[in-house]
Amino acid sequence: MSGPLTGLKVIEMPAIGPVPFCGMLLADLGADVLRLERLGDSGLGLPVEPKYELLARGKRSVPVDLKNPAGIAMVLDLIGKADVVLEGFRPGVMERLGLGPDVALKRNPGLVYGRMTGWGQDGPLAQAAGHDINYIALTGALGAIGPAGGAPVAPLNLVGDFGGGSLYLAMGLLAALFERQNSGKGQVVDSAMVDGAASLMTMFYAFRASGRWQDQRGVNMLDGGAPWYGSYECACGGYICIGSIETKFYAELIDKLGLDPKVLPKQHDRARWGDLRAAFAAAFRTRSRAEWCKLMEGSDICFAPVLNLEEATQHPHMQARNTFVTLDGVTQPNPAPRFSRTPGAIRRGPPGAEGTDKAADGHAALKEWGVDTSAAAAAGALGAAGGTAA
Repeated sequence: MSGPLTGLKVIEMPAIGPVPFCGMLLADLGADVLRLERLGDSGLGLPVEPKYELLARGKRSVPVDLKNPAGIAMVLDLIGKADVVLEGFRPGVMERLGLGPDVALKRNPGLVYGRMTGWGQDGPLAQAAGHDINYIALTGALGAIGPAGGAPVAPLNLVGDFGGGSLYLAMGLLAALFERQNSGKGQVVDSAMVDGAASLMTMFYAFRASGRWQDQRGVNMLDGGAPWYGSYECACGGYICIGSIETKFYAELIDKLGLDPKVLPKQHDRARWGDLRAAFAAAFRTRSRAEWCKLMEGSDICFAPVLNLEEATQHPHMQARNTFVTLDGVTQPNPAPRFSRTPGAIRRGPPGAEGTDKAADGHAALKEWGVDTSAAAAAGALGAAGGTAA
């Protein structure tokens, strides 16, 4: 069986973070992703062994000198044979290289040209440097996350880089590819992390407009303000979390905690949420996390233990679903989502991982793509692999 994107040819320009993650998602689903690297670079810019560069899994790569006209010519040759280009440079960089969308779409009218930036291709901040935390700050997302009375808390780089960036770019690419079936034409997909992160906040903007959300951290239903939607410390020092929003789920929570609902504040009495939280906290501290799991896991309380990365891989539910897999000694998430006929798969480890010849694999990919590399190789614009690929 092959993944649903088998046959799709993708060029991934040099980048870190969200662009490689988007490329990994496509590779997991069967796309042939060829990652271009700058000559002299080791890969994703991480000081680790290749086998740990999980965002490069399933891909092949070749180093190209993008300052050399012969290297640019070879990339244009690749573009002419590709379905998708992924790039994450600041606005204008690809144009200055001679690889901008106008040139690329003239070479290949059916190309889907994916652009990933933090601030977008235009606007006052378009040329400013930034990272995930900056982008989500501008959307209201960062300001909504954190404890009451405390500073905002960065939710890793899940909301900007990977949620608002990679996933929206992947969705945009697939939408453009679908549209291409009708029009025969490619187009540019402009994926800005500020746009994607703002889109992820749609429900919360709706809550705010309806008066159900306050512009304060830690005082709302889903931000840790509600005592029945949050995390609690157990007797062992571990944590559990509950999400008992619905009335019947909340009633089961109170029952399993052994509390008397007659003496507790009402569930939605915001003025007494502090008292209710204190009662829950005291109750949860009477047992270990393992004991609470035995009592509550699988119930309608909406309960789960708060696990670290190692514990997550060992949880029976995650193991039953094969959510994680260990390859070359590195435990990592399996491809998602799942398909009934054409399942995704990790077809190979990252380029250069144990048992692979990174240079030879990259040049084999060029040969499969039918790209003439002789000029680039002769000009020193292409990484060596024991000869030319075509």
